[in-house]
Amino acid sequence: MVTLRPHIEQTGLTTYIPPKGDFEVFRDDDHYREKLKEWGLSSAKEAKREFWYKDRHVQRLVTIKGYETYGNSGEFNTLVIGFQDGQLSCIHPAYLKEMQQSSFGKESMLTLGDKESVPVSERGTGKESVAAAAPVEAKASSKKEKAAKAAKPKKEKIPKLELPAEKVHFTAKVKQFALVYNPFNEENDEVVVLEEAQIVQEPPLELGFAWCSHSKTLKKFELAPGDVLEFDGKVAAKKLAKGKDVPEEFIIDVPVLYKVNNPSKIAKK
Repeated sequence: MVTLRPHIEQTGLTTYIPPKGDFEVFRDDDHYREKLKEWGLSSAKEAKREFWYKDRHVQRLVTIKGYETYGNSGEFNTLVIGFQDGQLSCIHPAYLKEMQQSSFGKESMLTLGDKESVPVSERGTGKESVAAAAPVEAKASSKKEKAAKAAKPKKEKIPKLELPAEKVHFTAKVKQFALVYNPFNEENDEVVVLEEAQIVQEPPLELGFAWCSHSKTLKKFELAPGDVLEFDGKVAAKKLAKGKDVPEEFIIDVPVLYKVNNPSKIAKK
């Protein structure tokens, strides 16, 4: 049986949203697989290289060339995809994931009320609304739950730090390992919890507790609690969520409010 690939249609049938200048590219195959797993696009050992891009005209095969970051602290990603005619465009990872489903087009969780009011390439890039740009959040709690929460005394707010948007140098100590629930693959992912995390600058910026994915790169260092690390990376204000059915040794008992993305140039003292 021969599978026919769709021909490359004329550029005018697809609205492209090109990246804004430079964008993040993948360091290597391990980094590519790690990001695909994070976006819920592939968890296989041999990571997918081609994905379907669908709109109301045709289907096209695309590859992921890299990603942009956005949000107050760069904690969200927009994919940069490449078409077979060399064109680049941006799309939200959750929207590209939807396009891989055979039922796509009948009803999309990210589609606006008026489907034709926003070109398909713009959906999920932040151009139409904040609600469509981010993954679908859980439904709001009931009025009764809201009333109960309102009755509780307000906790003292932790002052927000002015986080740098660019990559910076860190020092930190490994506190422990923890598990965080990944809704894309419906499994717990192992992460590294750091303490005494500090951005090296003048004056130093104290983060306290932070976390990062326990990537294959980090696993090569065979980390253990108490290890002191130096590395480069980007920091985002992203609280460490709890995992499901977590063993006691992976339970974290302190608030961890900052995530370090893509640590590199790692050194263990």
